Amino acid sequence: MHRVVVTGLGCVTPIGSTIEDVYSSLLSGTTGIGPFDSLPFLPDGVAPFGLRFTQMAQVRDFNPQAHLPSGTIAGSDRTSQFALVAARQAAQHSQFNQHYAPHRMAAVFGCSTGGRISEEAETAKLYTRNARPHPLTVIRTMANAGASHVSIDLGITGPVLTLSTACSSGTHAIGLAFQMVRSGMADAAIAGGHEAPLSYGFLRAWDSMRVVSATQCRPFSADRDGMTLGEGAAMFTLETLASAQARNAPIYAEIVGFGMSADATHITNPASSGAASAMRAALMDAASAPGAPSFESLLEQVGYINAHGTGTQANDSTEAAAIHDLFGPRASTIPISSTKSLHGHSIGATGAIEALITLLALYHGKLPATAGTLVVDPTLNLDVITRAPREATPQLALSNSLAFGGLNAVLALRPYA
Repeated sequence: MHRVVVTGLGCVTPIGSTIEDVYSSLLSGTTGIGPFDSLPFLPDGVAPFGLRFTQMAQVRDFNPQAHLPSGTIAGSDRTSQFALVAARQAAQHSQFNQHYAPHRMAAVFGCSTGGRISEEAETAKLYTRNARPHPLTVIRTMANAGASHVSIDLGITGPVLTLSTACSSGTHAIGLAFQMVRSGMADAAIAGGHEAPLSYGFLRAWDSMRVVSATQCRPFSADRDGMTLGEGAAMFTLETLASAQARNAPIYAEIVGFGMSADATHITNPASSGAASAMRAALMDAASAPGAPSFESLLEQVGYINAHGTGTQANDSTEAAAIHDLFGPRASTIPISSTKSLHGHSIGATGAIEALITLLALYHGKLPATAGTLVVDPTLNLDVITRAPREATPQLALSNSLAFGGLNAVLALRPYA
């Protein structure tokens, strides 16, 4: 069983499209959530009516022409373009694809909605004008397009696949890639999540569920009123510790455990037992490594939780209950934050973006604040970090993803020393 470390990072997010910019936004509490006064992703002739909310987290500085050739742009949706740019950054940081045989590298991505913008634009033309869909519609909209484009771009011929588990997609993808490298199935992997779902139909559908904040996402706040939708991507390169050390690669953190579970109760109402089970599984997985501390010791070592924290009444109270179920009396003393108040909820990409932020928190010894939350809901009895980042050096951190469908995924990370 190999130890697995992160040697490359890449991102395209509403709070920055470089690692440096993302970290700067975390320190300053600069949010990527803002009003949408124009909706460039709407099909021609469609007016943005019927929405109760006016804000979301868009990647506002993304210009595909600055990164990709015209042929790739023509044949890809915005979500795949995010994946490509973020994956290139991660590969450049680590240079991993120059050190491993193509068939020994893997690419595992999470994406929930596929090429939603392209699909909606073409079906709108079809249904309103009986216009023939663009001949590249299929390859633009398939959910695995991002992984396939990255495979071609980086020359990866080993396992390449996309997972779709709603809001846990990115975390499931990183966890599976971690297991592949740890077991020796792959020598190295690039993994993460990408999503560009902000189409008019997507926004209207979420609006109908009445879970989107009419103002702005405020996780764990006493006055929270829902989530804020977003988009983006985050990617990691993973390899064994021994290989990374041998080639003197940069090491940002070590992934030590991965847990997953299903609530098996309700398609949208979360169950605290499922979330607690996934966190427990991640720590038990970490404890199973040769020479690792016991589960009980690892439970004591957890010094930060990057919560799923959507800002809805149901999620935040359920996640709080799960933390109390697992950690008992310690639950109220563990620093917790949800960074969705900065980058929004980007569905399949959100777990990867939050894993990136968790890693940066460990690497720099500064835990991000839950922006916008001024008064924490006292019924939750949690140590939610508010107003400003908190200096700390956790021995171990958890990054939680809790998805519709009751699908939960949790990563356990520790600083590399």
